Amino acid sequence: MELSAATTTPPGGVRGHASPVPPLPGPLEQVAAILRWYEAHARDLPWRRATASPWAVLVSEIMLQQTPVARVLPAYEAWLARWPTPPALAADAPADAVRQWGRLGYPRRALRLHAAAQLISERHGGEVPSSVDALLALPGVGSYTAAAVASFAFGQRHPVLDTNVRRVLARMATGQQWPASGTTAAEIALARSLLPARPEVAARWSVAVMELGALVCTATRPQCAACPVAAGCAWRLAGSPAGNGRRASQPYQGTDRQCRGRVLAVLRDSDGPVSPAQLDAAWPDATQRSRALASLITDGLAERHSGGGYTLPAHPPGRLQPTGRLVKEPGNASGPGHMSPGR
Repeated sequence: MELSAATTTPPGGVRGHASPVPPLPGPLEQVAAILRWYEAHARDLPWRRATASPWAVLVSEIMLQQTPVARVLPAYEAWLARWPTPPALAADAPADAVRQWGRLGYPRRALRLHAAAQLISERHGGEVPSSVDALLALPGVGSYTAAAVASFAFGQRHPVLDTNVRRVLARMATGQQWPASGTTAAEIALARSLLPARPEVAARWSVAVMELGALVCTATRPQCAACPVAAGCAWRLAGSPAGNGRRASQPYQGTDRQCRGRVLAVLRDSDGPVSPAQLDAAWPDATQRSRALASLITDGLAERHSGGGYTLPAHPPGRLQPTGRLVKEPGNASGPGHMSPGR
């Protein structure tokens, strides 16, 4: 005789009763699971090694802003081979930094690293400072970079919120596919609540969740089957609903940004002043080319040469305030704010 559903004994259960549903993992279990996953799957990146100096960590964080690891690795190695310490970089001209930066993109980062090296040399004895406040006073260092350097170089306990971390926490804890367009107080509070109590473990947790976002909980193809916290992920449990917080990628071909890169490449590849005729050959549209050159001069990436033509900057584009912030000389516009890093 066939038993009815009401009297069937479920596997592992009691006749007439459903098996108990295991409780979802809580925050502590999720943190522990991600730390275990990182122990087994972490990439061997040079800035994560015990031998990496605080300067090396700072260089890596600046380079990794909106630039993938594969492109950063050779540039990072070459940069530190040439300038292993802040005083070594500070002793050279800004033009050397821009030229060494090559085609890594967003070249103002090279100027900011040079300015930071100068300030570190002048006010910190050539050593990268360890406090978040002192790091925030360095040119080009925003809240994310300051927290990252303090955590990864000095083993401190700070919430570190890059784009990967923010995406993982949005999905795991709040059930949203994408985080808000800008970091919110609620995100910071959530990240702080998940930090392990011991500073060295907190620092490891920060890089672990960052790695999870880079390798598993990715922006376009999350690998939920390989995720150590999939069982308790709020976004997955909700059916992975689509969000609307991701920005569409911006075109590059034919833009002012591409024109600017072409003009800068001519300056970078020359050992001396570049004539207007040489720049004319870099881009066909005269109006766009003129606009690109003007923006490079405004940003301190190019300057007019006294003998005619244009060169990379021989001097820093601004002076330093006592706080360490760059101040543009009169007539120049301020640069953009701190960029979100991409890994």
